[in-house]
Amino acid sequence: MLDMRPDCERCGADLPAQAPGAFICSFECTFCAECAEALDERCPNCGGELMDRPTRTGKALAGNPAVTSRRFQS
Repeated sequence: MLDMRPDCERCGADLPAQAPGAFICSFECTFCAECAEALDERCPNCGGELMDRPTRTGKALAGNPAVTSRRFQS
């Protein structure tokens, strides 16, 4: 199951699990749309392709909440 990380690893932007606009690689590195575009849709950590992260809403989100630990390092 996806961690649904709460922020962009590059700029720290909030990325709620229920909202579109997050991009992930196969290792779940997570970036906002602006950073994914700036990175040419390639993960700077593993070189993998960044893809749209699915959203999680309603009962699915309530039963399987997003993680709260943030990845952005200022």
